[in-house]
Amino acid sequence: MRSNLMKEGASRAPHRSLLKALGITDAEMKRPFVAVVSSKSDYIPGHTHLDTITKAVEAGIRNAGGVPFTFNTIGVCDGLAMNHKGMKYSLCSRELIADSIEVMLTAHPMDAAVFIPNCDKVVPGMLMAACRMNIPSIFVSGGPMMPGTSGKRRLSLTDMFEAVGSCAAGRMDESEMNELENKACPGCGSCSGMFTANSMNCLTEVIGMALPGNGTIPAVEAARIRLAKETGEQVMTLLKKNIRPLDILTPAAFENALRADMAIGCSSNTVLHVTALSYAAGCPISLEFIDSIGKSTPQICKLSPASEVFLTDLNEVGGIQAMLKELDCAGLIHRDILTVNGTVGERFSKAPDADGTVICRLDNPFRQDGGIAILFGNLASEGAVVKQGAVKPEMMVHSGPARVFDSEEEANDAILGGKINSGDVVVIRYEGPKGGPGMREMLSPTANIAGMGLDDSVALITDGRFSGATRGASIGHVSPEAASCGVIALVQEGDMISIDIPNRKLELLVDEETLASRRPLWTAPAQSLSGYAKRYAQHVTSGSTGAVFDDMI
Repeated sequence: MRSNLMKEGASRAPHRSLLKALGITDAEMKRPFVAVVSSKSDYIPGHTHLDTITKAVEAGIRNAGGVPFTFNTIGVCDGLAMNHKGMKYSLCSRELIADSIEVMLTAHPMDAAVFIPNCDKVVPGMLMAACRMNIPSIFVSGGPMMPGTSGKRRLSLTDMFEAVGSCAAGRMDESEMNELENKACPGCGSCSGMFTANSMNCLTEVIGMALPGNGTIPAVEAARIRLAKETGEQVMTLLKKNIRPLDILTPAAFENALRADMAIGCSSNTVLHVTALSYAAGCPISLEFIDSIGKSTPQICKLSPASEVFLTDLNEVGGIQAMLKELDCAGLIHRDILTVNGTVGERFSKAPDADGTVICRLDNPFRQDGGIAILFGNLASEGAVVKQGAVKPEMMVHSGPARVFDSEEEANDAILGGKINSGDVVVIRYEGPKGGPGMREMLSPTANIAGMGLDDSVALITDGRFSGATRGASIGHVSPEAASCGVIALVQEGDMISIDIPNRKLELLVDEETLASRRPLWTAPAQSLSGYAKRYAQHVTSGSTGAVFDDMI
């Protein structure tokens, strides 16, 4: 056992003495030690209940003969960090989470691990750490929040961000906004739509690192507690069989995850995180490959914010496993590969058939291709990402004059100040991985555009990224970014920009000679960075490579 490094032999008597100070008995000393890694905190709604999940996991480990040891990681709530300096530290936290887990599990050798994430960067950070450590591991999330309700209307956090724009446009008064404020987020769990946290928890289930139900069982249901207990028991089976993360995270498993990503219309952030995880697992995937999967995978689920269907609805019709079962009917799923409990096919064989409404049948999908598209062109030679499943039909092809802003704050002021007109293409730059630094989410600008009723006529492009709660013609991850003198840095006010999502094109309609004349005049805005943000900016790579650190490429 790996834990014998700190508990076996005469030379480890001091170590055993310290373990006995924790209350570990001689009998327990002979059992496997299992890490329980939780992102519990008191100020993130998705994490506030994770102590309950943790206790259930610990009980499951003990039931199956192991000894649990729990420690916590950091976590950032993107909603609370949105639209201020805090968002610069959200994506940055992914690498810190992975690093801190590596430190803990190397300094204190454990035989296996259970990971308990719930929100955006915690899930991929923990998955990356699981790859690095490669000890028998399994995940169980805290589960999604229930949707809020106002009369017969169901709500999510998207409604709150869009209410800000609606108030600014005079389409809603402050008393209405206050009513929504009290109802949109009714309790614990990851925000209720197919936002980034729920997207990543669903994909963790698909890729085989969590038990069925991980992505969709609501946070408040007893079924979530039972799932956590079963997860604690199952990690001991993985230990007995010596099944490790890198046995599960194969190219075929990544393809399954991408198929599911396209089929359920996940957050565009999944492109960053699945790409980063593929590097950690030693089987890197490209944006071109991701787009090829998108072109050949129909979207069969359309969830909030793209519709009024929520994760709870998907759960009630069979969840992720029922969706995989339907995709398998077209031969789109690798069914005979390993997961934490049997093969992919064995797991979804027990699921119900697609209901035809929440999960469309393949002969009547929401769209023939997937929910995410990768665009290329002179404005994004390395690629850009759009959640096309949440774009209105009239904005799938659009041309308009650039309205250029060098920060999110400048763009927000212009949007709320009524300075953006129908047909415009809002360009927000110097918000990329290096330029931000940290690749902030542009939920406030996109929500303000939607809230003001402009999402059917205004597009937004950025070298930053978007929350899963964003909808509309919002194109992010533009690479190379402005801070690296990508073409987005050379755009000038009034330049025409052409967006053609069906044909995967993003073009600045300015000739190469003009761009060449602008390039020598370009200088990056001065940054005053310190601490972790400074180190992050020095080592982070392009959004096209998942914004991983340079030592992973």
